Amino acid sequence: MSKSALPLQCVRGSEKQVIKKEALVKLLRWHFGHSDFRGNQLEAIQAVLSGRDCFCLMPTGGGKSLCYQIPALAKPGIVLVVSPLIALMENQVMALKEKGIAVEYLSSTQTVKVKNKIYENLESGKPSLQLLYVTPELIARSGFMSKLMKIHGRGLLNLIAIDEAHCVSTWGHDFRPSYRKLSSLRNNLPGIPVLALTATAVPKVQEDVIKSLSLQKPLVLKSSFNRPNIYYEVRYKDLMDDPYSDICNYLKSCGNVCAIVYCLERTACDDLAVHLSAQGIPCSAYHAGLNSNVRSSVLDDWISSRTQVVVATVAFGMGIDRKDVRVVCHFNIPKSMEAFYQESGRAGRDQLPSRSLLYFGVDDRRKMEFILSKAANKKSHSSSMDEGSTKNSLPEFQKMIEYCEEAGCRRKKILESFGEEVTASLCGKTCDSCKHPDMISKYLEELTSTAAFQYKKGSSRIYITSASDTYGDEQLSEFWNRNDEASGSEEEDISDSDDATEIAKSVANSGKSSKWKLDKRLESLERAEENYYRNKNNQDKQANKVDKKFISATLRDSGKQRLLNALKQNQHLSSTLQMDFVTSAETLEIECYRKYGKSGKSIYLSQMASTARWLSAVVPDELTQRLGTTTRSSMPTEAAKPEADRSLSPSAPFIAAITPVHEENGSGSGATIESNSTVVEHTLPPPILSFSEFINRRKVMDKQVSTSKRESKDGVSQGMEKKAKC
Repeated sequence: MSKSALPLQCVRGSEKQVIKKEALVKLLRWHFGHSDFRGNQLEAIQAVLSGRDCFCLMPTGGGKSLCYQIPALAKPGIVLVVSPLIALMENQVMALKEKGIAVEYLSSTQTVKVKNKIYENLESGKPSLQLLYVTPELIARSGFMSKLMKIHGRGLLNLIAIDEAHCVSTWGHDFRPSYRKLSSLRNNLPGIPVLALTATAVPKVQEDVIKSLSLQKPLVLKSSFNRPNIYYEVRYKDLMDDPYSDICNYLKSCGNVCAIVYCLERTACDDLAVHLSAQGIPCSAYHAGLNSNVRSSVLDDWISSRTQVVVATVAFGMGIDRKDVRVVCHFNIPKSMEAFYQESGRAGRDQLPSRSLLYFGVDDRRKMEFILSKAANKKSHSSSMDEGSTKNSLPEFQKMIEYCEEAGCRRKKILESFGEEVTASLCGKTCDSCKHPDMISKYLEELTSTAAFQYKKGSSRIYITSASDTYGDEQLSEFWNRNDEASGSEEEDISDSDDATEIAKSVANSGKSSKWKLDKRLESLERAEENYYRNKNNQDKQANKVDKKFISATLRDSGKQRLLNALKQNQHLSSTLQMDFVTSAETLEIECYRKYGKSGKSIYLSQMASTARWLSAVVPDELTQRLGTTTRSSMPTEAAKPEADRSLSPSAPFIAAITPVHEENGSGSGATIESNSTVVEHTLPPPILSFSEFINRRKVMDKQVSTSKRESKDGVSQGMEKKAKC
C-alpha cells in the first residue's frame, strides 16, 4: 500500500537545515519498518543532510542504500544515485515504489517513451521524483549532463550518491573506466554533497576513491569487515572422487535453503546446474551468455523461492534484495580477496547463521594465474591508467592462495587483507580451520603430495580462454548490463589440441619466466586456441546437423504409447476383436520407423500422427489386413523358408494376436481360425490418411448420415400423409 510522506521537525539555522534524529527514525520506521539505524548509517545521513561529503565503508548487508534513501525522504529535491548494475537499479526501484516513494531509473533497457516521460517530470515546475537512478555511462554523456546542470541551477538537486564506489579506483578489484569520469560531477555540479559507498575497499582503494571523486574534507566512516554469522570452509577438489557429487550432497544436507553457486566459466554453470537438477535440487544457471528474458525469468524464480539454487558467474547477486541466502559456494577460486568477500557476503544479510564454502583445486589456481598473467602482459602495452590494476592482480590473488593452501584462521586472513588486525580468538571456531585444525593440516599435506605427483607426471590440465579479458577487462566483470548479449567465447579445455601437451608443460614450469619466453608461450597458446576453436566449430556444425534428424529411443517409446492409446480408444476394435494392443502398436511403430526413420524426425512424427488418426477410426478388417501385411513385408516368404523355420516365423504371434470372437451357436462370421492356417494373402495396405483427408472424410460421412436421416424423415412424413388422405 502506498504511504504518504511524514512531516519533519526541523531546526533552521542561518545557513543549513538540521533534521533531528527523532524525525529520521520516524521516516525509517514508517517507510522501511526498522526500529533504529545500524552501524554508521545515522552519521552518514546526518553528514550529507548538513551538506558535507562522506565516504562510507560498510560490509555487504550493512544497509548502505538507506544512507541515500532516507535523505531523499527528509529533504525536498532529487537525490541522484549512480549505480553500476541495471539489475540492481530495477530491483531497488521496484521495492521503493511498493513503499510509495517517487523513484525512477534511466538505462538502455527502457523505451524512448518511458525515458521522455521521466525527462518531462524533471523539466516540470515541481518534479515529483525523489530518487533518480542512473548508470555511470549516462553521466558521461554531455546531453544528460546538461539536463543535470539545469536541475542543479534550479536548486532541485540535493545529493549525489555513488554506489559501489570502489569501481572508481584502478586499484580496485572491479575497476570501471566509466566510473573514472564521475570526477566531472564535482566541477559541473558545485555545492552538492557527494556520498561514496562501498562494501569492499582496502586502504589504498579508499584513498584513491576520495581523490578521484574530489571529495572535499569528507567524513570517513568505516565499519568492521567481520561477518560473525558466516561460517567459512574450504574443500579440496584434488582429494575428491567427484566434486559435483560432493557439492550436491552438501546442498542436500543443508535442507531446502536458498543458495548461490559461483563458477568461473559459463559452461561450468550450465553443466553443474543440469547435474543438480537431475539430483532433485531446484536449480537454474545464470550468466551473461543467456538472453535478458531468460536471466530475468531465472532471477524472478529465485527471488520468489520457486528456484532453490542459482549457479552463476560473478555477474549475479549484487544489490539483489534477498536477505535469506544461507549458502554461497565458490566452485572455483576467485581472483582476489575483495571479490571473494563481496560474493560470500551475499549470504546471511539478515544476520542469521550462514555458510561460505570454497572448492579449491590446483588446476583452478594455475588456470587463474595464467589468466591474470596473460591479462597483465596485454595491459603492459596499454595505457598507464590500468597500471595499478595490472600490478595489483597477482599479489591480490596470492592472498586467496594463502587463504586456501595455508593453515590458520580463515576469518583472520580475510580481515587482515582489509587492514584489520585481529586475533584468532575472534573467530570462535566459526571456520573449518579453527574448528578442525588437525583435519585441515592432514588435508593440506595430502594436497601438497597430490600436487607434486601431478607436476611430475605432467597431468595437470591447463585451461585458457579465448576471451583473454575474462578477468582482466571490465566487460566480463561483475558489472555487466542486463540487456547485453554474450560476447567472447567461453573458457574451454584445449588439452586435446595438437601442441597442447608441450604448451601445458611450458606453462606449468613457471620458474623459467623471462619476458621473451613468456611471449613465445603466449603466442603458441593463442595459435593452439585458434586451431582448437576452428576444429570445434566444424565438429559442432556436423553434430548439430545429425542431432536435428536423430530419433531417440524415448521419442519412439512415446510414439508407441500414442498408437496404443489410439487402439484402446477405438470402440470398434475393443468390441469385436480380442487382440494384443501392445504388440500391434509396436508393430505399427516399427513399420513407421523403418520407412521414415532415415528421413528425419519431423517426417517420422508426421507419419506417426497420421497412423494414430487412422487407428482411431479403423475397422477390424482393415487393421487385421494391415498387421498381417506389415509382419510379412519385412521378412522372406513362407515358401522360400525351410519347413523347420516356418513355425518360428515372427509373423506367427502377430497373426495369432487377432482372433475373431466366437458366437455361442458356432455360426455366423465367428468361425474359428486354426493357428496353423494359411496367413492372410499379401495385399496392399489401406492408405493412411493425412490430417486434412481425415477431416474431409469425417465431413463426408457426417453429411451422408444427415442425408440418410433426412430421407428417412421425408419417407415417414409422406407415409403419414397417404394414411391421412385414406
